[in-house]
Amino acid sequence: MKTTLVSLFLLIGFFIGEVQSQTVPFEKEVKLITDRLKRDGYQVGSTLFTGSSSIRMWVSLQEDFPQKPIINTGFGGSTAADLKRHLYPLVLQLRPARVFIYEGDNDINNGTPIDEIMSDLEQIVMRIQVVDPNCQVYLISAKPSPSRWDKKEQYLALNEAMKSYTEKKENVGFVDVWTPMLDEDGNPKSDIFLQDQLHMNKTGYDIWREIFAKYFPEETPQ
Repeated sequence: MKTTLVSLFLLIGFFIGEVQSQTVPFEKEVKLITDRLKRDGYQVGSTLFTGSSSIRMWVSLQEDFPQKPIINTGFGGSTAADLKRHLYPLVLQLRPARVFIYEGDNDINNGTPIDEIMSDLEQIVMRIQVVDPNCQVYLISAKPSPSRWDKKEQYLALNEAMKSYTEKKENVGFVDVWTPMLDEDGNPKSDIFLQDQLHMNKTGYDIWREIFAKYFPEETPQ
């Protein structure tokens, strides 16, 4: 009997240890971001950009729009579900006036159904606007990456779903980055991506700077 009880306690202890050792996806990266913001400081009422690697790698974001305080909490490889999970440290606690969200790209590549992606995005928007009803939220369309061009139709369907959703919501907008990144034949421009054909180079981000310039009317793109 004692042997059985000891074995049982050992098994329970092992299970608890395994659960505790499992980290929440992106937990370490989110902590690094929040630690950086605490160290460097941030301004309440800023424009906040968040989402996956296309945001994280926009290193010139503040430089591109220098007259407005900008917070970048992009975390590479993330999905809408990941942002929903980490919404408080990456968005809510920072109390921005505007939030631009780039999620859905990795979701589609991972095979997540569009209705599930939209459900996550809608919950994200709802939580932001419950905290601050005046906060403007913008959903950024998926971009047309050559490495994921085989999923073109899924991306187009997601972009349409996002656009349709934002048209029905107050203080919610849609930013189309897909169209400006296509060439005259309707294919992704060949000179705007890194070697991986997924992430953008400086030329690609120059296009994004022009797209977002209208949201920073006092700024003059260089």
